[in-house]
Amino acid sequence: MLKENNQDRKWTVLESEYLIRRPWLTARKDHVLLPTGAENKEYYVLEYPDWINVLAITRDGKFLMERQYRHGLGMTCYEICAGVCEKGESPLESARRELYEETGFGGGEWQHWMDISANPSTNTNLCRCFLATGVERVSTQHLEETEDISVELLTADEVRTLLLNDQIKQALMAAPLWKYFAVNGLL
Repeated sequence: MLKENNQDRKWTVLESEYLIRRPWLTARKDHVLLPTGAENKEYYVLEYPDWINVLAITRDGKFLMERQYRHGLGMTCYEICAGVCEKGESPLESARRELYEETGFGGGEWQHWMDISANPSTNTNLCRCFLATGVERVSTQHLEETEDISVELLTADEVRTLLLNDQIKQALMAAPLWKYFAVNGLL
């Protein structure tokens, strides 16, 4: 059993400067003092709102997967539904909204699945993951002008094959899928 370590190793911020503040990119440079006495005059932090993602499974056991082009990698990728937590929304409200907008699916039973970080070293936010089972199509997609998302319904075997063949590139999406397969004995 792991022993809990409650020792706080928090750094002291001596100075902070914003380098860029844009809707999708906020970066700052911190001058920090470590508990060891060492100083780092250029520690860079990316500020984001919390994100959500949804592992959605239909009433007949199909996994709701999305495919969309990701310019950073220059690839079209398999993904689960994801988005940003808007101001004034709870993570669950954001998750339900994103699933509806991106896929046209809704309903079902929802549960908080896990919280993860893309990079706790440099990112200020968490990705709040939800498991939605028994979802069904309730509408058409309601995509933003810059979104081009196709929706595919895949079997558990097909999703497992994607995971095992490294075809799900987004780590924040692969993690809750791996957890689902592990918890349910599907590996």
